[in-house]
Amino acid sequence: MCGIAGQYSLNGTPPDTTLLSTMGNRLAHRGPDGEGMQIRGNTGLVHRRLAIIDLSDEGLQPMTNEDGTLWLVFNGEIYNYIELREELVGKGHRFHSHSDTEVILHAYEEWGSECLSRFNGMWAFALWDEKKQELFCSRDRFGIKPFYYTVAGGSFLFASEIKALLAHPEAGLRPDEQTLGTYLAWGVLDHSSRTMFEGISQLEPAHAMVVTAAGPQQPFRYWDIKVSSAIRSDIPDKEAAPRLLELLRDATRIHLRSDVAVGTCLSGGIDSSTLTVLINNLIRDEAPASVGARQKTFSAVFSDKQFDESRYIDEIVAVTGVDAHRVEPSPNELWDNIGRLVYLQDEPFGSLSIYAQFCVMRLAQKDVKVVLDGQGADELLAGYLAYQGSYMGTLLRSFRWGTALGELIGSLRHHGGFFRSAFRQISERRKRRNLLKCRGETISRYAGNLDRVLYRELTSTNLPALLHYEDRNAMAFSIESRVPFLDYRFVEYAAGLPLGQKIRNGVTKRALRAAIRGIVPESIRCRMDKMGFVTPEEVWMKEDLRPFMLEVLSSDTFRTRPYWNAAAVTRDYLAFLDGKSTYSPEIWRIVCAELWLRTFFDRRNATGAAGYPA
Repeated sequence: MCGIAGQYSLNGTPPDTTLLSTMGNRLAHRGPDGEGMQIRGNTGLVHRRLAIIDLSDEGLQPMTNEDGTLWLVFNGEIYNYIELREELVGKGHRFHSHSDTEVILHAYEEWGSECLSRFNGMWAFALWDEKKQELFCSRDRFGIKPFYYTVAGGSFLFASEIKALLAHPEAGLRPDEQTLGTYLAWGVLDHSSRTMFEGISQLEPAHAMVVTAAGPQQPFRYWDIKVSSAIRSDIPDKEAAPRLLELLRDATRIHLRSDVAVGTCLSGGIDSSTLTVLINNLIRDEAPASVGARQKTFSAVFSDKQFDESRYIDEIVAVTGVDAHRVEPSPNELWDNIGRLVYLQDEPFGSLSIYAQFCVMRLAQKDVKVVLDGQGADELLAGYLAYQGSYMGTLLRSFRWGTALGELIGSLRHHGGFFRSAFRQISERRKRRNLLKCRGETISRYAGNLDRVLYRELTSTNLPALLHYEDRNAMAFSIESRVPFLDYRFVEYAAGLPLGQKIRNGVTKRALRAAIRGIVPESIRCRMDKMGFVTPEEVWMKEDLRPFMLEVLSSDTFRTRPYWNAAAVTRDYLAFLDGKSTYSPEIWRIVCAELWLRTFFDRRNATGAAGYPA
């Protein structure tokens, strides 16, 4: 929806309006429809507007309440704002706009920090309470919307993106070596409050924080999720499936609330296909104005059939009649855009699938300002194939030998190729331990019972990074991305289902597959592979990107970094080019980290400002 930033001067001096203006300008891509700044004593708030709900000037921010004692900057959407507004009107509150922003102000007036539990949506906001002289900051349950902060030069600073904080000359001067090392070794980021910039933190998902003149207080968790550890339960499949579909349909319905055009990201997988069909049904039944008479979808396709999902996209287009738009990401264009992509993401990213999503958002920009996407379903309903090993371990530890054997047989029948590839990758990874000098903390992603694995994947080791990528890719083109599978009502119900309704006989997402029977084409509902917006990364790295990779690996800056063994990395890549070893995703992670270091540290040290070349 927007970009937000602000400064709370802890020593009582007036805010730096030049700094605030620069911070806002660095967020201009997040909000091209308007800008605002408000100075209240020693606090300054900045907002860049992407107008989605209530397009009038009444929706401008920073927004205040009737007596001017509360001031709010807000990024996101509160999907149940209509229902909350009606409740608050019944309690005597008077509204001057039709925006969800004003609902937050009145909800805080009525319920204080307890208002957070009433919101169904995605958000990051900072609310200045003039009576208390406090800044109340909050982030949504899953961290769909970002909130970064630091203390520098005697001020508490916050922003939607790290690059805005770097406008302060004392902020983020060095890489955080532990967080960088964790990313390099494990491909994990956004798993804690620490970022890859030393001294810059993020407010974690489902957390809020109060900032006073003494500085930021300890963030507190206002919501948590309980993933059921039960293997079986009293909830039969015939009850779970319709309830799951009912909740997802309503989540999709309220995620379509918008005063601007809405489209759908369609990869051809189960999740995005389900959303596309549900939206089409809603068009028929309720005719939401935001979608129009014909839904628009946006997809990435490839000439290489190994990575192309066109046949599944075609099936959904055929049964729904959507207005389908497609783009084929180009590796040559990738390198032309790589500087911008690294800058937009703020931190290095683990694979080139990020580029496919970038291309899809760029395509969508021509037709819509909002897209719906299927993020979250895999972590919630055990959709990734790697979870099968965790489930079999869970069964063995609970002495369910027969069930475990059945799962092993089912997994090998449906996914034998995946497991053979996984074992090879594990073996190859052990051989590559000498590539890194900095390994960070140890991340055991799939260790332990499946319920704990899914909890970690939802809250730290996987989903937060995917939401980070999606937010930056969408906002790069002034698009708001929404994720109906993360409606907290759907999440709480799905998380409470037994593990046996998530994986059974080697089939993932068992409950969702049952729920969409007869709605989504069988060829998609029964798909056993898992792709999403992927790219032919291995092919590109061997062919199209080869000269660029060699250029980076031979550079003086790459050779002198303290984080990796440059000679070993180069040898490993050359062995891959010669067919003497398999491709390792670590190679891209290392090269991406090198590009990130150049963008945010080398260039800043040389010019005083981070950024990519114009």
